[in-house]
Amino acid sequence: MSVLYDQVVPGRFIARPNRFVAQVQVPGQEVTAHVKNTGRCEELLWPGSRVILNRAQRPGRRTAFDLVAVYKGEMLVNIDSQAPNQVAWDYLRARFPGAVIRREVVYGHSRLDFHVTDGEMSLFVEVKGCTLEEEGLALFPDAPTQRGLKHLETLTKAVAEGHQALALFIIQMRPVTVFAPHDRMHPAFSQALRQAAEAGVEVVAYDCVVAEDGMALGAPVPVILEGERAS
Repeated sequence: MSVLYDQVVPGRFIARPNRFVAQVQVPGQEVTAHVKNTGRCEELLWPGSRVILNRAQRPGRRTAFDLVAVYKGEMLVNIDSQAPNQVAWDYLRARFPGAVIRREVVYGHSRLDFHVTDGEMSLFVEVKGCTLEEEGLALFPDAPTQRGLKHLETLTKAVAEGHQALALFIIQMRPVTVFAPHDRMHPAFSQALRQAAEAGVEVVAYDCVVAEDGMALGAPVPVILEGERAS
């Protein structure tokens, strides 16, 4: 597993007073957990939903648990916003063996997740975690994201300036059949993704093998842009 949780506790979601914390019923008590995803997750976090907490490692923290995963029916969805980058690291190391991979690299006015160099190759990578699924279709984003829009514009600029660029969508669940931008939620992001692809930005999606105690990279998922299927 690329992502491991070493002290998981099952629970039932009660409420989310704000985007940072949730009230959860665990065996014998009600606890406040840090939600490791500031997105809406409205289709996942319902009163009574089965959730997975991981006990925090830092002593004295205000919340003793992190909420890291949610069951959607029988499908377990990881909602840890830090997990996709850990999975992406393994993907990049496998795809570009021997390359130099740097994290959190500034390019233009944006901070992108990775920069991969190998000889004359220069590849900028932005990773997005996807937790929204509708009838087998994985969608991003689940809320308007000006930051995500800026990242796509930066990747497009990088290609125009002679670099390679990759928008990597890590779908934090399986099974899903295809991935597509969420037109209804943020039309500007969807349009920017299509324009980025037309400009030469590679768009790739992978699902994940999700367990209560971790997550690992799964298999490539077809990407739909403008009604056409790509991989």
